[in-house]
Amino acid sequence: MKKIAIIIPAYNEEKAILGVIEELHKLLENIYFILDIIVINDCSTDNTAKLIAKSNCIDLHLPINLGIGGAVQTGFKYAYEKGYDFAIQIDGDGQHPPHEIPKLLAVAQEKQADVVIGSRFIDKKGFQSSAARRLGIQYFMWLNYFLIGKKIKDTTSGLRLINRKVLKVVYDYYPDEYPEPESIILYALHGFSIAEIAVTMRERQGGVSSINTFSAIYYMLKVSLSILYTYIRIKFQHTK
Repeated sequence: MKKIAIIIPAYNEEKAILGVIEELHKLLENIYFILDIIVINDCSTDNTAKLIAKSNCIDLHLPINLGIGGAVQTGFKYAYEKGYDFAIQIDGDGQHPPHEIPKLLAVAQEKQADVVIGSRFIDKKGFQSSAARRLGIQYFMWLNYFLIGKKIKDTTSGLRLINRKVLKVVYDYYPDEYPEPESIILYALHGFSIAEIAVTMRERQGGVSSINTFSAIYYMLKVSLSILYTYIRIKFQHTK
């Protein structure tokens, strides 16, 4: 039976994290896999640490704040070392309904996809984010398409599945801040097959987004440079 690690990075998610864990346990009643819930507390300053320590999950606590990329990579490292077949990343703020997880697993097995990304923009159902954010996501879609020739509509989606082959790569390197667009480049240049499927997302159930109006330009510039650096670095390695 396949072993699946549900990776949940959590920073100050006291309002939503228990609801996410509860929904995942309801999913476990109707799924035929070994599925473990792993919450990575990224040095939260609220009650997140206390809440997950008392809940029915594997709780990992970082001594310093590493950001979303560091927290997710911590979960990936744990999943690889413990022999999981798949790792599925979902957000701790409740915007990713756990009932969408079987769709990702089905595609991974039926299409033999190494990476499966849940997209809110294929069927355009559920919460679609703000107009400004959608423009930014489209920008990263075209940037990635220009570099790797593959169009991923929801480049910033944090609802993702990776298999054990990919876990081996991200064990050694995973982007730090806002890693989702950059990691698509990482996966493509390592030759992994990437599938994107339609899912329905919700508005966040608690917490505050790390991206606001004032940080949006900085975010786009920084991630663009990171994407280009990753592309050049891996291309250079492959030409040696």
